[in-house]
Amino acid sequence: MTSRAPLPLVLAGPVLRRLEPQRLAIWLVGSQPLLPEFVLGYPGITPSLHCTTLAVGAKAFVHLLDIHFDQALPCDIALEYDLLINGQGISDWAPHLLYPSTTRPDFVLRERLDQVLHGSCRKPHHPAADGLLCADRLLAACTQPQQRPAVLLMTGDQVYADDVAGPMLRAVHELIECLGLFDEPLEGAVVDSGAALYRHPACYYHRADLLPAQQGNETLRERFFGGKRKPIFSSSNADNHLVTFAEVMAMYLLVWSPTPWALVRMDMPADLTEQRQARYRRELPLIQAFADGLGQVARVMAHLPCLMIFDDHDITDDWNLSAQWEQTAYGHPFSRRIIGNALLGYLLCQGWGNDPDACAPLIEQCQRFAQQRTTQDELIGELLRFQGWQYELPSNPPLLVLDTRTRRWRSESNLGKPSGLLDWEALCELQQALIDHPSAVIVSPAPIFGVKLIETVQRVFSALGYPLLVDAENWMAHRGAAQVILNIFRHSRTPGHYVVLSGDVHYSFVYEVLIRHRQRSPHLWQVTSSGIKNEFPRRLLDVLDRLNRWLYSPRSPLNWFTKRREMEVVPRVPSHSKAGERLWNSAGLGQVFFDEQGRPERVYQLNADGAAATEFVRRG
Repeated sequence: MTSRAPLPLVLAGPVLRRLEPQRLAIWLVGSQPLLPEFVLGYPGITPSLHCTTLAVGAKAFVHLLDIHFDQALPCDIALEYDLLINGQGISDWAPHLLYPSTTRPDFVLRERLDQVLHGSCRKPHHPAADGLLCADRLLAACTQPQQRPAVLLMTGDQVYADDVAGPMLRAVHELIECLGLFDEPLEGAVVDSGAALYRHPACYYHRADLLPAQQGNETLRERFFGGKRKPIFSSSNADNHLVTFAEVMAMYLLVWSPTPWALVRMDMPADLTEQRQARYRRELPLIQAFADGLGQVARVMAHLPCLMIFDDHDITDDWNLSAQWEQTAYGHPFSRRIIGNALLGYLLCQGWGNDPDACAPLIEQCQRFAQQRTTQDELIGELLRFQGWQYELPSNPPLLVLDTRTRRWRSESNLGKPSGLLDWEALCELQQALIDHPSAVIVSPAPIFGVKLIETVQRVFSALGYPLLVDAENWMAHRGAAQVILNIFRHSRTPGHYVVLSGDVHYSFVYEVLIRHRQRSPHLWQVTSSGIKNEFPRRLLDVLDRLNRWLYSPRSPLNWFTKRREMEVVPRVPSHSKAGERLWNSAGLGQVFFDEQGRPERVYQLNADGAAATEFVRRG
């Protein structure tokens, strides 16, 4: 380690999570069990704190602070708060969380959901700047509480468990050792434990050789393109795929907090080939630059309520894409463990703070496991059976966050075909949640209304038997799910105004959608922002954008072959568009302003490269 000094008491956090008028959840990780005291800088309101602590290592403890208030918090004013630990406040143990001229962090409970930030896909070693820094600049410039976004929505791929840079994996292993993160036995693997994995010659840049395969020991790429049977792990970047729960937890600490970086080093592992050494040297400055911005990222998360939902890379690429994928992945003890470890990390670091009540049964299972009353496989089984990852926020308008990964509508005709993103039961629950609301904001990690050409390409590859090749995961890929979600939008008692917030695709766009030939038609908006720290290949996106405009123009007969032919889709155009582009390719964050009816009044993409914000404007 770089230092043998005592560990800081707080390793990550505080992160503000679910905020309601009489309740606030705060997540943090300590190097020992903590007894924090919550202080609210507003007279007349008494908080009561219940703190749940789970050990994930000898010197690593996840805390969720569930704070209830004896009366409703006031809206639209800055509410200062503090967490006293051994009598010291945040200004003592985390001064990087404070904005200039302040002595405490604060938060604002907005009366209406009139402004949100949203984005997905934050890959640490992508060369683009970190889009979460846009949020820090925005908060630093806010002079009035009413200017604050109501919430930061992180709509998928908060971590990339399946695509890890060598220097990041090196930092992960250093942190595991420093904090004594718990080891685990591994069944059905080339190695028998996490500790053995970290020592294995294939640990860096060769993990694809250790991941479960169907036959032989061919490389991942050969299995993917040449094998007749699909591989379990389909990511083309799985050279450093996270495996153990310790690796997953270390990753979360390293992507959300600057503090652990002072405890690790990133010297190059021994025994790398010359080619791998060159790759490590290319990745190192990218990871160092990412770590340099984490103080500002942590500051944002200490001031803005953060709500999250998983997508595939939080677990593994193409997670639950088809019934065949599920049968293969969950039928092998090693791959089941890898998926389960990532899902356990999601529970403790993301899902728990989204909805503490819904996750309480799983947390009880975690506590039983920590007390050695259950096995890790039993705990993973409970996680895989859980159907409560989706959640709602009773805001105005209401916010509904969809789980499009674990409640899939599996194809009955061909197990290899892509599954629907929600099954029949989950779609019925969605409809019931929407009934009689005048408007609603829906978070769907994948866009419900995507780019028609790209969806057509995905459909063609799926028909040829290669859905994994093009990530054929869109709402229109499954006939049943597509028909039901479109029928929900057409239902007479569901909202007149829907806004769907999405990410996933690594570019940003805005569509307005109307149902043709219908009076008092519901009005829908598809608002997509992606990625926070990721981008689509620029030349390829330019070509796809141009072809989509030609092939699917309003008068094109190809529109009649789409499932959305009864709907009129009108794109908004990026203000910085030079040649009529509809897709905007720049890492950053989406910013949406809603009017009193819950309609998106203004939509921006805040660009991580520091360029002026891009507004999506109506044509004409």
